[in-house]
Formats: sequence, C-alpha cells, structure tokens
Amino acid sequence: METTKLPPSSPSSPTTSFSVPSAEKVDGFPRRSMRRARQRRSHSSSQFRYQSSQVELTPLPLLKDAPVAELHDLFCKKLQQCCVLFDFLDCVADLKGKEIKRAALNELVESVATSRGVLIEPLYPEAIKMISVNIFRTLPPSENQEFDPEEDEPTLEASWPHLQLVYEFFLRFLESPDFQPSMAKRYVDQKFVLQLLELFDSEDPREREYLKTILHRVYGKLLGLRAYIRKQINNIFLRFIYETEHFNGVAELLEILGSIINGFALPLKAEHKQFLVRVLIPLHTAKSLSIFHAQLAYCVVQFMEKDATVTEYIIRGLLKYWPKTCTQKEVMFLGEIEEILDVIEPSQFIRIQEPLFKQIAACISSPHFQVAERALYFWNNEYILSLIEENCQVILPLVFATLYRVSKEHWNQTIVSLIYNVLKTFMEMNGNLFDDLTASYKVEKQKEMKRERERAELWRDLEEHQERRMQMLTEAARNQRNLQERGERGAPTAPSSPQTAHSDRPELKPGGASSSSAGAPESAT
Repeated sequence: METTKLPPSSPSSPTTSFSVPSAEKVDGFPRRSMRRARQRRSHSSSQFRYQSSQVELTPLPLLKDAPVAELHDLFCKKLQQCCVLFDFLDCVADLKGKEIKRAALNELVESVATSRGVLIEPLYPEAIKMISVNIFRTLPPSENQEFDPEEDEPTLEASWPHLQLVYEFFLRFLESPDFQPSMAKRYVDQKFVLQLLELFDSEDPREREYLKTILHRVYGKLLGLRAYIRKQINNIFLRFIYETEHFNGVAELLEILGSIINGFALPLKAEHKQFLVRVLIPLHTAKSLSIFHAQLAYCVVQFMEKDATVTEYIIRGLLKYWPKTCTQKEVMFLGEIEEILDVIEPSQFIRIQEPLFKQIAACISSPHFQVAERALYFWNNEYILSLIEENCQVILPLVFATLYRVSKEHWNQTIVSLIYNVLKTFMEMNGNLFDDLTASYKVEKQKEMKRERERAELWRDLEEHQERRMQMLTEAARNQRNLQERGERGAPTAPSSPQTAHSDRPELKPGGASSSSAGAPESAT
C-alpha cells in the first residue's frame, strides 16, 4: 500500500514557532496543544488538495456547438480544464473559476451519456487522469473521535458540487456503450482500484453511494480485476475486525459482495468458503454491527442458497459469537437465524437443531422481553414450525423445562401469553410426549424442592452449630478474663516486713495441725 508523504512544516507554521513551557514537557498531551489541534481540524478533505498556484480558467466553446472534426480535441481540453482544484472551504474564493469548471463537468457528463463515438482511445488516459486528480485524496480525520453513525451527523465533503459531477462522469463513462474494457484496463489498474477502495472510508454517505455503484461496474466490466477486488475487500474487513474496528464503508462493500456472491459458480471454491468462515462470520463481533447487519445477513443467506453444506459452519459460527451482554445484538442474531431457517434444508436442520434450540431456550428465559419475544416469534413462522414438528421428539425436551418455568416466573404478560401459545402448539403436535415431559418436570421439580429443603436445613444446622461454638468461645474468653483480673487483684508482693512474711505461713487450727495437713486425708479419700 502506498504511503502519502506530507510536506515539511514551513518556518512560519505554528508548530515550529510555539515553545512548550518546561512544566508542560512532562505531559505528552498538554491542554494547550490539544486545543490547537482541535482548531486545526479540517471540515473537509478539500484543504489538503487546494493548489497554491491557481490556473485561471477561461470558458471554452460548448461541445454541442463544436464541429465534428474539433469535438475530440475540445473534449480533451475540457477534461484538462477540470483537473484544476478549488478551495471550497472559502465560499467566496474564485467563484468564476468554480462556475466554469462546474459547467464543463456538466457538459462532459451530458456528452458521454447521450453522444455516440465520443470515447476514442486518446481520451481514456485524459479521462482517468481527470477522475484521479479530483477524487483521490487523503481523507481527513473525523471531527468527532467517538463518531457514532447512528446518532451523529456525518462530515459532508465541502467540494461535493464538483465531486458529484466527477463521480457522475465516471459512472456514465463506465456505462457508455462506447466503453472498451480492453483500453480502460491499461489505466484502471490495481493501484487505481486500491485507491478507490480507500475512499469507502469517507464519512459522506453520498460519496459512498456513488463509489458502491462505480466499483460494481468496474467489477462487472474489467474481469481481470475481480480477484484483486475481492482480495482487497477481504483485507479491509480483516483490518476492520482485528485492528481498527472503524471503517465507514462496510455496509456498501457488503452490498457489493451480496451481488458478487450471487454470481459465484458452483461448486464453491475453497477461497469463497474460507472468506465466509474467516471474514463474514467474525464480522458479527463488531461493535457497530447494527449499521451493516442487514447487508451482512443477506451475504450469509446468499452463501447458503448457493451451497447448503455451509449451513452448519454458519449456525455454529453464530452460536460461537453469540452476544452475552448486548440485548440489541441478540435480537439481530435471532432475526438472522430466522432468515437462515427460512431457507435451510431439512437434512441440514437435523445437524444443528440441538445446539441451536439450546440457545433459543436460553433466549426465551432472558429477562429482557424483546429477546424473549423475538425467540418466541419463531413459532409464528410456518416453515420453521413444520421443521419443529418433524423433529418434535428432539426439540421439545430441549425447550420444555424453560417454557414451563418462564411461564410461571416471567414479569412480562405478553411473554407469558406467547409461551402459553407455544405450549399449546406442542401439546397439539405430540400430546403423549407433552404429558410425559409434564410429569417428569413435576417429579424433577419436587426432587429439586426436596434438595432445596435439605440444603436449607443443613445450612440452618451449620449456623446453629456455629452460633453455639461462638457462645462457648465467648464464655471461655470471659472466664479467662475474670481469672486474669482476680490474679491481678490477689497477686503477692515482695516481703517487706515480718507481718507480711508471717501471713504467708499456714494457719494453725486449735487442734495443732495446719489447714493443709487437715485437708490431706480428705483429698486422699
């Protein structure tokens, strides 16, 4: 990939004249430099492309009035005239030149769309040069680093009055009956296509819409570039999934791929299956999935319709990347699963029914009512219902316990009524199996309640035992503390007088024996 070299800073630029105070040198991002960067942020890529030495344009004769002998020469001069770029950030700068270029572009578009014999070989390099000069540029950084395409307004291209006409000319050029792919392939090469794909990251949705149509025409007309286009789209998606997590044109590229997949020859090549497994399925992990999910689901279903054997890879891949905490994505996954089940073959359904309906049962038990509601809507689809009926012996045991439990516990009455409808449907499908499962569920519920009682009793006994133990420990500690206090109060001191020494002698009783000797026989007995 080519890298664009930026011009060196001029001596008078703010970055060279601004001296950073020593206190701010410690911080790599001082507040003052952040404010300056925000002020310099561009509103449009036009400022990167403005030509300092402007060429003053002069009006040329109209193409419709030119003699046939001079038509191609005049056409070429108008193409060269349209290579001059203007600064659209300054609304009042060079208004005359802007109007001359706009009129010339309008003429070129009309001539290519309506006239025959205009596109001759010498005009091809001039036309591609004019297109390249106008559309290929460095896209500016986003003004909002936390840009959310669903909530924030995109940054529109300031030079769109001219750029739109250039894209229109390019589209008419490719769609013209006089267009010769053998001549165009010398100039619309791999480098050109790569630069075209990089423009899909533009924030302007109008530009991405034109690019989508143009790239589709290039893919259809220039057969030698097809494999390269697919490879580069593959690289863009991989970089989006595993590196940047940001690319504005994912939806448009997926829309192109949808029509490309529809034209794949059978049997599918290993390259195409690899693209499905390694790129399209992991795209479901993107945080911005809601922006391009419709196009992504369409591509996945197109693969299934082409080759039914990829169904298991798709379903197991979706279950692998199933969202755990984002209910909005869960609803989108369930919608995609329903689209897949709409076209699935019964033989493929049998292979994935167990893991699939385990996940559907988990969704039914979700406390978020939209997730549960979307999962229960599967039973409103006639084809899916016929598949469930054919495999009722396998599917009903997987979901019965969840349905029965949620019907008693869920907070949302709409979900409860939907579950009753599903249970009624299962009862009509296979009444005997339904009764058996109901009985076994009640038995299991009683066993579970018994286990819960035993568990509660065990914990109660443990708590009582712990309480008694704590009481014993507290009482022992209290006795120990009392003994220590008594010892401290009655502790003997050093003998300082005959009285204290005499007090230590054993007390004699009238019988002439000491108290200690008198107690000896007692202790002996």
